[in-house]
Amino acid sequence: MLFSWRGGPRAQRLLLSLLLLAAWEAGSGQLHYSVTEEAKHGTFVGRIAQDLGLELAELVPRLFRVASKGREDLLEVNLQNGVLFVNSRIDREELCGRSAECSIHLEVIVDRPLQVFHVEVEVKDINDNPPLFPESKKRINVAESRPPETRFPLDGASDADVGVNSALTYRLDPNDYFALDAQNNREQTSSLSLVLRKILDREEIQEHSLLLTASDGGKPELTGTVQLLITILDVNDNAPEFDQSIYKVRVLENAFNGTLVIKLNATDPDDGINGDIVYSFRRPVSPAVVNAFIINPNSGEIRTKGKLDFEEKKLYEISVEAIDKGNVPMAGHCTLLVEVLDVNDNSPEVIITSLSLPIREDTQPSAVIALISVSDRDSGANGQVTCSLTPHVPFKLVSTFKNYYSLVLDSALDRESTAHYQLVVTARDGGSPSLWATASVSLEVADVNDNAPAFAQPEYTVFVKENNPPGCHIFTVSARDADAQENALVSYSLVERRVGERALSSYVSVHAESGKVYALQPLDHEELELLQFQVSARDAGVPPLGSNVTLQVFVLDENDNVPALLASRAGGSGGAVSELVPRSVGAGHVVTKVRAVDADSGYNAWLSYELQPAVGSARSPFRVGLYTGEISTTRALDEADAPLQRLLVLVKDHGEPALTATATVLVSLVESGQVPKSSSRESAGVAGPEAALVDVNVYLIISICAVSSLLVLTLLLYTALRCSAPPTDVACGPGKATLVCSSAVGSWSYSQQRRQRVCSGEGPPKTDLMAFSPGLPPCPGSAEGTGQREADSEHLKEVSSYF
Repeated sequence: MLFSWRGGPRAQRLLLSLLLLAAWEAGSGQLHYSVTEEAKHGTFVGRIAQDLGLELAELVPRLFRVASKGREDLLEVNLQNGVLFVNSRIDREELCGRSAECSIHLEVIVDRPLQVFHVEVEVKDINDNPPLFPESKKRINVAESRPPETRFPLDGASDADVGVNSALTYRLDPNDYFALDAQNNREQTSSLSLVLRKILDREEIQEHSLLLTASDGGKPELTGTVQLLITILDVNDNAPEFDQSIYKVRVLENAFNGTLVIKLNATDPDDGINGDIVYSFRRPVSPAVVNAFIINPNSGEIRTKGKLDFEEKKLYEISVEAIDKGNVPMAGHCTLLVEVLDVNDNSPEVIITSLSLPIREDTQPSAVIALISVSDRDSGANGQVTCSLTPHVPFKLVSTFKNYYSLVLDSALDRESTAHYQLVVTARDGGSPSLWATASVSLEVADVNDNAPAFAQPEYTVFVKENNPPGCHIFTVSARDADAQENALVSYSLVERRVGERALSSYVSVHAESGKVYALQPLDHEELELLQFQVSARDAGVPPLGSNVTLQVFVLDENDNVPALLASRAGGSGGAVSELVPRSVGAGHVVTKVRAVDADSGYNAWLSYELQPAVGSARSPFRVGLYTGEISTTRALDEADAPLQRLLVLVKDHGEPALTATATVLVSLVESGQVPKSSSRESAGVAGPEAALVDVNVYLIISICAVSSLLVLTLLLYTALRCSAPPTDVACGPGKATLVCSSAVGSWSYSQQRRQRVCSGEGPPKTDLMAFSPGLPPCPGSAEGTGQREADSEHLKEVSSYF
């Protein structure tokens, strides 16, 4: 088939490479080259890079390299031009012996991506070895009585070459008595004999000296010679004879020492000592035969000696002679062919070449991890090897060529679940019983940053007392990263946001390494009750991964605000209040009301009022409501009462310690006609509206108590859950924060004029009232005794004034 191609030289080369690559993949999967032995250094073998379809510019970046089993310095590749050349002397006879086929198997490996090619370089024989005879001189004794056509076996020459270079021909010096007969039999063994042409006459010629020459078939041919010294003997005229000229036997390579191989039998028709036969190996005897077999000189039994090894020698050719004991000894000859049978006595060999370790856990499936080659010195089924892998997940073995495997990643890796794999490659032959060998592969999985830092819970609740010192440690966040090394190195930072008109970083900070959260300034419950923000945890991987956790910091109230007096209807705020009271009023008349608020909350904002007795004065006819601040008469006024009463009202909260303020009320006692009508109407109308207001507030208080009971139950459940969880850090101040206090009339907390409800700063200021059931124990230092019992009886009425 002809192709017309009009592209440039580079395009033509590319097409040629593609065609060669397609032909190679469709064929055996190998490149074949040939080179003659004894080639000089630098001799061109083939353009291996071009034939494999590889660009010259990518040989070095892709780590192009050539490996061979055994001698690795015979062939080399020039990475500049991609040429395979002879690197050192190649002796075919040393490399392969007398094997008919001789090849060097190369394994070509390139990375990025990993590819493996197999190259076979055939080593061709040259005629560099001349024929060699076992000895330079050969002495032969021939009885003069031997008839014509008698044959005398000769040792042929050997040639280390193969093929036509080892095809030997023989020639003998011309003479009248002896001729040369060389034959090849079906067993590929040569038979060289000296044939007697006519009857010998010892009295005429006692010794013949002939030169035997062996020539091989090479060009130019090489020769070897041996000097035949033939001595003519007299007397004994019958030689021993064997039943066969060639005996063939088989023996297992694991035969025990002394196993009988064969019992040879030769006969001699002579009588007496001329018929007594002695058996021996015909000299010269090769060392292989001497080490493997022994012959009994009297019986002709041949037994094993030492251990046979099929892998070292498969066939023994033994020349045996039987010599009689005549005055002129005569000999008979035969050839014994011993075939050694293979048994499964060699375990497979496994060689593992690791190519990429450790393995990144993001390595894609089907990536090649290592190359594995197996071999077995046995033959047939005993030398057929199969490989298996344990465990099977997440790797597998892929057969790439005969006795070559690739260890391939079969599924995705996860270092956090398994960081190390110990694989076992088992090679098992096909013998019966089969032999096996194992090789271990230790694989480490390298970490990649695929896990973000994780907090134990999505949010934390922290309680901090207000007025904490600047730089106070309030909590510690901690995130765990399942990765390793720098991928697990976690740093912390605030997720910046605005808290009202200020930045979050002006309130708190977090230590980048320890995760400790610090309050940068004193917190004020009256300004900020709840500070909610996020802390980010980020690892040091590339790219970094992160996650956030929410912190809810509740600022607990402390008693740091003094009660503030509000303006009364008769005077200014904080000054003396003047009131006119007719002397005719009876007990229970409301004179005025002292009003005060506390910026704190809860018990710290629960105010009580007390009337301080004047020094040296008689019992005052006035009293003040413990929780309402209303000043009223305790009895009917009389003329003995001083016209000007100076009342000092002490306003006190329920904090620890309690904070107080005082209000001065000046009450002037006048006659009924001197009281302004507006004041009288006010005094007269106090009872009606306030009584109605008390009725309304009774229902309101009942509703508040019901809601409070539900809230207390919720708090109890929340406390139980918090106790079962790990404790959180609550810093800035000893002791436990008191959130709710109680008294005999119930538990409640109150906050007035809150400037900021939550950290977002949204929503207008509100007035809060939280009422709880009286089931909680009273706060330490709470008012008890007569004043408390009096307050309890009037509580439902007095608490209404807070609305």
